[in-house]
Amino acid sequence: MPKLVLTALLIAQALAYYGLSRPEPVPLAKPLDQFPTEIGAWHMVRPLAMDAETANVLRADDYLLRDYSDARAEAVNLFVAFFKSQRAGQTPHSPKNCLPASGWVWTDSNTLRVTVAGRAEPIEINRYVVSKGEEKAVVLYWYQSRDRVVANEFKAAKFVAWDALRYNRTDTALVRVVAPVADGRADSATAAGVDFIQDFFATLRAFFPA
Repeated sequence: MPKLVLTALLIAQALAYYGLSRPEPVPLAKPLDQFPTEIGAWHMVRPLAMDAETANVLRADDYLLRDYSDARAEAVNLFVAFFKSQRAGQTPHSPKNCLPASGWVWTDSNTLRVTVAGRAEPIEINRYVVSKGEEKAVVLYWYQSRDRVVANEFKAAKFVAWDALRYNRTDTALVRVVAPVADGRADSATAAGVDFIQDFFATLRAFFPA
């Protein structure tokens, strides 16, 4: 734990010392509300919106929140939060913290390697199984800055500091997919979430800055 605290402190110092004095104009490549309503085998069921209180806490520069489904009646929820800069305290909120605050309890966790189009190596993402009362869901998420996909929060923070030093940029996005678990079949929900990610990953990349 002391090492993690020290790491976070060093990252904060690097951002403050090297970054705050320089402007960081990083526009979103395309607004997230232009993300396709039909993607692969999936179609949008409904767009959703965060309540004002949640939006004020998140402080994302742009976000996408939608429910999708496919011909098999598999259902998933997609959430993307984009941050142009993290220098003023605007940072992604880890689902590990946000969902428990909403009453969800973590019951299982691991990482997955997912093969996606356009990349020679699989991406590594987080997988959590959560429950609230009788409800259960699989949560898949990662942090993405341009072509870099990172599962670990502390590793993502290190890259932020490095990007600030090298490129005068700290833009990033949190990408999260939630698939409800039916009849206790967490593996089926995971498979549906992974299938959805494989269908949208290459398309979503075009919405982030180069």
